[in-house]
Amino acid sequence: MGVSSSYLTRTEVQQMLGVNTFGMWRLVRKYDKLPKPTQKPYNLFNQQEPEEVWDGTEVYSWAAGTVEFAHRGAVLLRPLPEEPAPGRWLGYKDTVRGPALDWHTHIGVIRLVHCDDAKAATDVASAIASNGNRDGVITVCALYGDMGIAGPALVAADIARPPIEYEANWGDVAALAGQALPWWPDLLRIPRVIREWKPGAQVAVVEVPANDNERILRQAATNDVIDITSQVAATDMANTIRNNRVDHTGQEIEIFCKDGYGETSDQVVAGAVPDISHHPLPCDGERHVLKAGWHKLAVHTHPDAVAALEIAVGCEPDLLPFGAVTEIPVRPGMISDRWTRRLTMCDPTAAHAVLAQGSKAEAFFIDPLTDMPVLRTPADNGKQAWRFYAPLSLPAGGAELASVVLHHTVWVTTSDGHVHPAPCTPTEHLWWGDGWGDRPSEAAAVVDQLLDDLGATVELRQHWNAPKGLTALFNEEHKNGAELTRASLLHARMTPPRTC
Repeated sequence: MGVSSSYLTRTEVQQMLGVNTFGMWRLVRKYDKLPKPTQKPYNLFNQQEPEEVWDGTEVYSWAAGTVEFAHRGAVLLRPLPEEPAPGRWLGYKDTVRGPALDWHTHIGVIRLVHCDDAKAATDVASAIASNGNRDGVITVCALYGDMGIAGPALVAADIARPPIEYEANWGDVAALAGQALPWWPDLLRIPRVIREWKPGAQVAVVEVPANDNERILRQAATNDVIDITSQVAATDMANTIRNNRVDHTGQEIEIFCKDGYGETSDQVVAGAVPDISHHPLPCDGERHVLKAGWHKLAVHTHPDAVAALEIAVGCEPDLLPFGAVTEIPVRPGMISDRWTRRLTMCDPTAAHAVLAQGSKAEAFFIDPLTDMPVLRTPADNGKQAWRFYAPLSLPAGGAELASVVLHHTVWVTTSDGHVHPAPCTPTEHLWWGDGWGDRPSEAAAVVDQLLDDLGATVELRQHWNAPKGLTALFNEEHKNGAELTRASLLHARMTPPRTC
C-alpha cells in the first residue's frame, strides 16, 4: 500500500504548528532538521505556477519528535510513556475500508483496520471525523502490506489530521494495547472471521475462499456438455490454484507471525490459519492428458469453455494447443496473402472467442494445415487486421524450410510450396532488428530448429543460446518483406559474427 502523499501550504504548516509568519521565520533558523519546502508533483490537468509546499508527512513526523511541537505532531510518533496504563480490547468495528478492531490505550482509542489498500487509514479517519467520532478514536492504523521492525508494517492517520498518513510501529501499538495484536493473512481477512475474534480465543481454522478463477474452472468441470477429459483438465487447474492460495496463506503466516523479532518478544499472533484438512488437492496430472483436455475445450462453443480457456491462457499457456497471439495488417500482395488464401471460414470456437480479446471480429477462420484459429477484424477504424495464434509446430511431410520472410512477423516458406507463420511458444514474440526491447534471439532459435527439422516443436527456454551468426543476421535492420533464403540462413548459422 504505502503512505499516501499530502502537501501543505505555508499557511497550513503555520496552522499545524500554531505559529504566525514571524514564528515560521524563527523556526527555520532554530531547527536545522525542519523539513524544507518542495514542489507538488507535476499535474497535467493543473497548469498553474508551481507553489511552495511542504510534504505533510515529513512536517507532521518532525513535529512529533520535538519538545516544542510534539503535542501537535503525529500521535504514534510522539515519545511513548515509560509505563503506560494497560490497554484493553474494545471489540470489532465495520469501517468504510473493511473490518477493524478498537483498542483502548493510554493515549486514547486506536482503531486498527485490517486492510492494506491505499489510503485506507485516511479514508477511515476522515469518516470518523466527519461523523462526530462517537467512539473517541485518536488515530487509525491500517496495514502497509509489508514487514516492519516489530511486526507487520502500519500506516497511521490521526483523527486530527486525516489527510496526512505516516508510518507507525506495530510494536508501539502492541505496547499501548498491552498485548500481542492479532493479524490475518490477506485471504483470511474476512469480516465474519475477524468479528468472531476475542483475546485469548483459540486460533480459528478457516477455509481459504475460492477466487473467481477457481469458481469458473469448477463450473466448467461440472458442466455435463463438456467432455470428461476437459473436465479433468479444468479440475486439475482449479486444484492447482487452490493449493497455491493455501500455500501462500501459510507462508504469509510464517513470515508475519514468527516468534519474536531479534530480542523483542512476539508482538503478533495469527487471528486465523487456513484449513488444510484436504490439502493439497490432487493436481499435476499427466501432461498429455491435460493437453488433450484443453485442446477439446479450445474447439468447444459453450460459454463455460470460453471462460475456462481465458484463465488457462493466463495461468498455464503451455498446456494449450497454440502459440503466441500475433496480429498483422491486411495487406494485399504481401507474403501473408499466400497464407490467408488457404484459410477456411468457420463458426467461432472458444479459442476464437479468447483470441478476439473482447473486440469485434468480422469473420472467423481455421488454418487447415495447422488447425490454428484465425480471425479478421472489421475496418471500423480504417485498418483491417488478421489476428491468429502462431502454431507450435509445422506440418513437415518430408519438406524442408526454403526461406524466411520478414513481414510484421516471421514467415516460413517450405520446399513443397506452402507459407506458414513461424511457430512460436505462447509467451514469446518473434522479431528482428531494433525491436524496441524485443530480442532477435527467439527468431534465430526458431529458424535454427526448423533448418534441421521443419516439423520440430520449437523450444525457446534457452533462446539466448541460438547460433551467434543467426542471431547477428536477425539483429540487422531488414525491411518489411525481406526474404532470407535457406542458403543465407545456413551460411549465417555456421559463420560466427566478426569482432573488431
